[in-house]
Amino acid sequence: MSESQTNSTSTSVTDLPLAAKIEAMLFVSAEPVPVAQLATALDVNPTVVERGLKELEEALNSRGLRLQRHAGRVQMTTAAELASLVENFLGLEATTHLSRAALETLAIIAYQQPCTRPHVDSIRGVNSDSMMKSLLSKGLIQETGRTDGPGRPILYSTSPEFLQQFGLSSIVEMPPLALPAEVDNEHDERFRE
Repeated sequence: MSESQTNSTSTSVTDLPLAAKIEAMLFVSAEPVPVAQLATALDVNPTVVERGLKELEEALNSRGLRLQRHAGRVQMTTAAELASLVENFLGLEATTHLSRAALETLAIIAYQQPCTRPHVDSIRGVNSDSMMKSLLSKGLIQETGRTDGPGRPILYSTSPEFLQQFGLSSIVEMPPLALPAEVDNEHDERFRE
């Protein structure tokens, strides 16, 4: 390669927009990447990286990829609305369905995270050990630490795979919890008095 080709190649790399540089790094990363790591690699402030991520996210909206955020980390994934097309293309079996008990357990963890198995048991009113093991084996939840209480029970949270399975780019996209009708009515009656 001649010196002029080398110079033009290095110049074009530095001329690329920040969003393109971030896209390249996320593309080659097998795992979600902390924003701070992107900032270090780009030699910029994390707030600059956030602006680049926002720009990239907007550009990806018209394409088959999305940005997914979880626990301060970012990852590029395929668009959730294209899941069946991708599964068919790759010859994958349809995603296994979760039982009502597994969905109930997963919902509690998603809305209460981080939480312990005894906390999930107290909400469900039954032992959730087998459901927790099933959700762990499917990669939908993960251990995220231990409490300081007696016995130091394990804390569980949802995983990046949970976000992918449910087509969310961040946990904040989960729908708000709806109050049961009887609680709504009691709430309304208290404010009418």
